[in-house]
Amino acid sequence: MTAKYRLLALDMDGTLLNDEQQITPKTVEWIQKAVDAGVHVCLSTGRAFRSAMPYAEQLGLKTPMITVNGSELWREPYELYRRSLMDPALIQQLYEIAEEYGIWFWAYSTEQVYNRNNWDGDIMGREWLKFGYSTEDDEIRHKLLMQLQDLGGLEITNSTPTNLEINPLGVNKAYGIGEVCKLLGIEMSQVVAVGDSLNDLAAIQAAGLGVAMGNAQETVQQEAGAVVASNNEDGIAEVIEKYILNEAEVTLGTDC
Repeated sequence: MTAKYRLLALDMDGTLLNDEQQITPKTVEWIQKAVDAGVHVCLSTGRAFRSAMPYAEQLGLKTPMITVNGSELWREPYELYRRSLMDPALIQQLYEIAEEYGIWFWAYSTEQVYNRNNWDGDIMGREWLKFGYSTEDDEIRHKLLMQLQDLGGLEITNSTPTNLEINPLGVNKAYGIGEVCKLLGIEMSQVVAVGDSLNDLAAIQAAGLGVAMGNAQETVQQEAGAVVASNNEDGIAEVIEKYILNEAEVTLGTDC
């Protein structure tokens, strides 16, 4: 069996996981069918490796992983391939902006996630991967976005409509998937990328097929080549059944 699509890149929160942070049995079943058909399944998440790995283990995945929106790439579980760090001076600046607005923030170091509750101020002594803000106040969030854009050199996305996530410019899930393609010897045209938020947008635009979940933000749905059921309705199973294994069956029929 030769599938048109060789790699399935899956966002986690709002995509692979339902709102209870679980992978449903039906989704597990269809991912296993994809793996059995020779399709590489890659987690592509804004989460840190430590937070994503239990789900990879649940699915039995040994494939490359993309974590922290592409700031960390793993050749296989526990084997780091590439890491993109943020300048500590920039982290200091982003922290000061959070204090200026008095809003919730978090920062991913290579060791752990820090936020307003456990921030100890040791910025220069750590290696940093990502910074984020969260506020329900639309006006503050807009002002913050304008200020961040003025700084330049930043990849600004979100993982929910009320937050902003900052990575180094050019570091995103599309970049990560491109690197995974090189490792696997495949092309971006052979990738199906699935997601729900702005941190999935670059990947959805760059992949052979970009798929938005039914619960995805409107911009993501508009840019996607297909929209499937929500994360609570086994949308990933639909992706595999309709766009990956169905393609493989059609190709197989042609080969015969």
